[in-house]
Amino acid sequence: MNEDNSSARVGILSVTIRDKSALYAAYMPYVRNGGLFVATHRSYQVGDEVILILSLMDESERVTVAGKVVWVTPKAAEGYRTPGVGVQFGDNDGGATRSRIENYLAGIVEADRPTFTM
Repeated sequence: MNEDNSSARVGILSVTIRDKSALYAAYMPYVRNGGLFVATHRSYQVGDEVILILSLMDESERVTVAGKVVWVTPKAAEGYRTPGVGVQFGDNDGGATRSRIENYLAGIVEADRPTFTM
């Protein structure tokens, strides 16, 4: 198989989210399969593949999720926005990570509080 992925690259992002307000601010329920905004100063482009190593709340087990960058907030963005990337969870996850996050956020996913992306 000969694939030309010269424009896409794979990165590893380690994410620890310890409380519901931080999870709410990072969660992206409006993308297919769900996703998370990850604060980072590393440079990514929309379409880059990433592996998230995710620690949620007080869980002792870390979750590894393959995903794709679907949002980029660059350094020096307007409004002092936190630089980082929005990562859409991949199809291989089967919705498991989305379900886990939404269980933590039960009752507040539809709230009108600001997030990192909206």
